[in-house]
Amino acid sequence: MFTIDADRGQVTREITTEDSYTMMKRSRYICAATTSGTVNMLDPNTFKVIKTWKAHAAAISDMDAQNNFLVTCGYSPRHQQSFMLDPLANVYDLRMLRPLPPIPFHAGAAFVRMHPKMSTTSIVASQSGQLQVVDLMNPNTVNLRQANVSSYLTTLELAPSGDALALADADCSIHLWGSPEKLRFSEFSNPTELPDVPASLPPIEWTAETLVLLSILSGLLKSPNITPHVRPLSSIGLPHYREQLLSAWPSHLVFEVGNPPAKIDPDILIAMTPTEFGGWAPNPRKTRRNQVENTRIIDKASVPLMAPKFLSEKARESAVTSGNERRASDVGDALGDASASGLKADVPVMYRSVEIKYSKFGVDDFDFEFYNKTKYSGLEIHIANSYSNPLLQLFKFTPLLRNLALHHTATNCLTETCLLCEMGFLFDMLDKAGGQNCQATNFLKTFSSIPQAGALGLLEEDSPNSSLALMIQAVNRFLLERISIDYKHVLPQSPLLDQTLATVALTGIRCVKCNSETVRPGSTYNTGKSHPRNPRLSFSQILKASVERENQTRGWCDKCRRYQSLATRKSIQDIPHVLMINAAVNSPEAKELWAAPGWLPEEIGVIIEGGQFFCYEGEDLQLHLQRGIHYITVYELVGLVADINSGENQASHLVSLVNVRKVTKEEALEFSPSWKAPSVLAYQVKTASNAVDNSWKEKLDTSLLYFDYSLNQRNTSRGYHLLSPQTEAPHAGTHVAIDAEFVALQQEEIEIKADGSRETIRPSRLGLARVSVLRGSGIDEGLPFIDDYIVTNEPVVDYLTAFSGIRAGDLDPKRSEHNLVPLKVAYKKLWLLLNLGCVFVGHGLPKDFRTINIHVPKNQVIDTVDLFFIKSRQRKLSLRFLSWFLLKEDIQLETHDSIEDARTALKLYRKYEEFQDAGILEPMLNDIYARGREVNYKAPSAQKTESGMVDRRDTPPILHERASAPKTPVKREASLSTGQHGQPWISGPGGYFTSPLR
Repeated sequence: MFTIDADRGQVTREITTEDSYTMMKRSRYICAATTSGTVNMLDPNTFKVIKTWKAHAAAISDMDAQNNFLVTCGYSPRHQQSFMLDPLANVYDLRMLRPLPPIPFHAGAAFVRMHPKMSTTSIVASQSGQLQVVDLMNPNTVNLRQANVSSYLTTLELAPSGDALALADADCSIHLWGSPEKLRFSEFSNPTELPDVPASLPPIEWTAETLVLLSILSGLLKSPNITPHVRPLSSIGLPHYREQLLSAWPSHLVFEVGNPPAKIDPDILIAMTPTEFGGWAPNPRKTRRNQVENTRIIDKASVPLMAPKFLSEKARESAVTSGNERRASDVGDALGDASASGLKADVPVMYRSVEIKYSKFGVDDFDFEFYNKTKYSGLEIHIANSYSNPLLQLFKFTPLLRNLALHHTATNCLTETCLLCEMGFLFDMLDKAGGQNCQATNFLKTFSSIPQAGALGLLEEDSPNSSLALMIQAVNRFLLERISIDYKHVLPQSPLLDQTLATVALTGIRCVKCNSETVRPGSTYNTGKSHPRNPRLSFSQILKASVERENQTRGWCDKCRRYQSLATRKSIQDIPHVLMINAAVNSPEAKELWAAPGWLPEEIGVIIEGGQFFCYEGEDLQLHLQRGIHYITVYELVGLVADINSGENQASHLVSLVNVRKVTKEEALEFSPSWKAPSVLAYQVKTASNAVDNSWKEKLDTSLLYFDYSLNQRNTSRGYHLLSPQTEAPHAGTHVAIDAEFVALQQEEIEIKADGSRETIRPSRLGLARVSVLRGSGIDEGLPFIDDYIVTNEPVVDYLTAFSGIRAGDLDPKRSEHNLVPLKVAYKKLWLLLNLGCVFVGHGLPKDFRTINIHVPKNQVIDTVDLFFIKSRQRKLSLRFLSWFLLKEDIQLETHDSIEDARTALKLYRKYEEFQDAGILEPMLNDIYARGREVNYKAPSAQKTESGMVDRRDTPPILHERASAPKTPVKREASLSTGQHGQPWISGPGGYFTSPLR
């Protein structure tokens, strides 16, 4: 058997079958007839035989399947003869997988067809032309007909509509049966449409006059003097027009006439009940009475980019087909038809907005890799206030800003609202992700919790209709000032931040009335750009005017002793290594100025002399560099944030362009008044190009790992013991076991359509509630050294106690008896372990890490889900089942406990090492899955008795007692030893340790 991709016309899979098939029909199963008279029911996904039915004794002449029924006709051997047609048409129920009463047909059933519209009606025919229409559910009701054929029938076929029946006989004649009113049959095919024969062009005589005409067409001659003897343009084959083309009409003369008819709501069509005169359906009433829809806008407003298939769908498809490459049709479906999407035709696909879809598995099921094939990670946009993602990407790809954030994060800063630390966490995650999608959840949560951000209107919920271009510029100013405060909170005397971001200036305040002037020192972290009315100014001239701009405000004059008009002007003393510039593109004149090719320079040079700011670009910059008279600082453009207007009725969005990909300068620096305008620019000194400093990894302040930080003073007894900095300092390769518990901060939003299908509008949002980390080796293996409960300021909508073990009050500092810490403290502990090179052992860690908002490279993760997994089985095993089967332990009896789960995962990893060392891993995995099928991959129920012991309802047999199970290697007797903190442990040779004694 072969599976064929009809789009590509290629054989995608070859399947070896035990039987030889003569015909196949597909309904609930693939029904394949064999040469021996049996029918195999094949699974349409795996092509495995589900059921075999002996339909006829010798062979099958014809069969058909429809809905839940299969009808066959065949041969049986007779005495003193070869084979004869059976006088019965056998019926089989595909739903129950059992035969039904056959259909008697004394003339010999040779052909059979199921009616396409009447699911229980079949048509059986003999070779002599006798036809029988019978209801499978009532075989006694028969309608007989006789076809007038001169010879025997060779085949029978039924139209897909059920209105016509075609009979073919041995004389090569086709007999068409059907109602004349319903039958639509064309005796002759449509004539073939052939292209028109193009008229031959007249021969061209290459003379001086012809060259003049070609020069006019190519624009080489702007004002030629056409003499009377010059030949017309039609002489060289150009078409001529007697009137002006519509494409040449001015826009004010083109109008849209008429209104397209309103389309019927798809919900109405789905629920439509057909009648004799049409159909009826309930009115969903999405509009008010007598309200008319603007169908022209509706036609234009559609989804910019269609989402690709979910990962779960592709996993199911890859299980059926051996090839896992993406089809060209999938790419075309995702990109969509630009002309019909309502977007502007000149907006490239790569600039358009991507809509994230959710399946029942949440956002984890979305195929982000479909849109990103690079090694640079993108940030997800389904989170609140994620409009700032492009600015964060711009900060990350500015080396000096990145170095500043990461070096600060490596210090002992524990301020909960420190945005500079959150930037460092985010930048490190983007570096480690290497192209995988990331999310700025923790950064945006901290950003939203700062009161000044809400007061300035920087949060989306507070400014739903504000321009994103103006909001991102305000965020740029806010973040630069905020990270300055955060940096100086830890290193108040360090000049590094001022050298990187601060423009040192003196502000002169002059009274317009008395001309008295006061000079005050001041530093700014952002340069605002305004556009004068003169559109001929260069970028450097406008930047100079923006830096040295003079403003007039109303203020108090000490000399006049009254309020007067005050003129303020800045005198620049020093410039930073990074220039963050807000491009205030607010007028049509400014947009036209930016649209000029090459107006934004890649490099600028700045000279500070006598408190004045001089800026140069292009040839002027090169001239100053050649002279070498003045000290000039050269800046290069690192990247920018641009505002993209996708079209009418489409919300604008922001994108970042950074100098990391091989994109032409013309494409990156090209702006259009209609759809692309700059918002934020980033220039950095050219001498610091690609100056990535990773020395912070050797300067990590790890004191937090050995310090008992707690917000809860009631916590008198702890279930964990801190690491010893002298003997247990983590290093590269140190194994630690981890598990985390979460609570729901926001319920998922689901839309139920008219057909009953469910679509996730917004998935549920989880928050970290508890994280436990255990020692993974040594004499105290399995002993926790981190067991933090995370306090949250957001309301918890569901504690998920059955799955998390968290109860109301556990996260409240006033009521909790547990060790409560802020989210940043718990996160930084994990971040320190990550960058120290620790290897995390756990069960189902990718989802935990995603919710925690940390990215751990694959070489630092040991996930027991993947260790005990056979890819071809497509089923991953739960921690409780593996513990019950391999460790003979019942866990998660009443609820989940992160210490118990982490310790169990560590034991499973040691068990895996044991199987691998003994060379029995593969048979053990097969035995695990075999036992899993017996119990439906669930550990049998167990409960605790009054004495605290576990009453096991169904204890799995000892592996080495099962005949089919491989033998577990025998180890020496375990010896009882005492842990570091006086707790008894069972240890064995080879570094294998089991759980502590209860």
